[in-house]
Amino acid sequence: MKAKEFEQKFDEGEDITQYLDLSRARRPEQEQKRVNVDFPVWMIQQLDKEARRLGVPRQSIIKVWVAERLQKVS
Repeated sequence: MKAKEFEQKFDEGEDITQYLDLSRARRPEQEQKRVNVDFPVWMIQQLDKEARRLGVPRQSIIKVWVAERLQKVS
């Protein structure tokens, strides 16, 4: 398929994923690395309480809060 045809399909809102090799797709600066962090029980309880209130997993709250803090200090 030529680039022009691909662009036209994209512009028309067609699903173009069948034409992409997503096995090599990467999100720059978004690669994941697992880390282990130990928290006091009271922190876990507060995190879980907030997670339930918002309807999200504990991990999501931790990520958002750490990201917010890092943006403030950058």
